[in-house]
Amino acid sequence: MPSTFDTVADIIAEVCDVPRDSITPTSHVTQDLNVDSLNFLDAVFSIDQQFGITIPLEDWTQEVNEGKVRGSKYFVLENFCAEVDRLVAAKNSVVAG
Repeated sequence: MPSTFDTVADIIAEVCDVPRDSITPTSHVTQDLNVDSLNFLDAVFSIDQQFGITIPLEDWTQEVNEGKVRGSKYFVLENFCAEVDRLVAAKNSVVAG
């Protein structure tokens, strides 16, 4: 079973037309990979579908824009993947409980 990072990186590579070998855990989606917001929305939709979750992208973007958190909290891939794992775990605990 591929890791969350591998799955997310594969989706970003395919949807956003980014060479897979250029995507690392420390890559920032927009700053390092030059993914525009529309392509990233498409990738997030695919990630949602793959993991059976809903990523609160609008909330995350608002927190960054309001200066509540740094963009790296959500948009550096290792952090993004940790959030995906957290959302999956929360979904699984609701299903199991």
